[in-house]
Amino acid sequence: MNNYDATKILGISGEINPTIVKKAYRAASFKYHPDRNPAGEEMMKAVNEAFETLENFEGNLEHEQAEYGEALNTALSAIWGLEGLNLELCGAWLWVDGETKEHKTALKEAGFKWASKKKKWFFRPEGFKSRSRGNLSMDDIRTKYGTQQPNR
Repeated sequence: MNNYDATKILGISGEINPTIVKKAYRAASFKYHPDRNPAGEEMMKAVNEAFETLENFEGNLEHEQAEYGEALNTALSAIWGLEGLNLELCGAWLWVDGETKEHKTALKEAGFKWASKKKKWFFRPEGFKSRSRGNLSMDDIRTKYGTQQPNR
């Protein structure tokens, strides 16, 4: 996960140091804990990866403050109980495949978009533009950003 994606998940912007990152991590951990949230296990994986990415970072990352963590949580919660879906978190993007045809409407309503080249649905930060224009394969994406699959 890159620094920009990590700040979006933890909901921080501007001056960043280990103290700010730790405070944001604790708030996100409390908010998305599995005991409070049906999709909490997956959200905690994203929060933990964001923390590991930024825990020793010091600098300034200015971007429009966005609640991507909340948006990701909402999208995950909307599809969490649907049968036959395979979820994969690569960086800050959530990829979904499996038996998606019968859940097409639910995926669209949750904010997922179809990636025709990869034959998968994805959820990404609002306003985020891909630089690769879909040219990376899933293996390239996994290598570049890492991958996590939840235990459902």
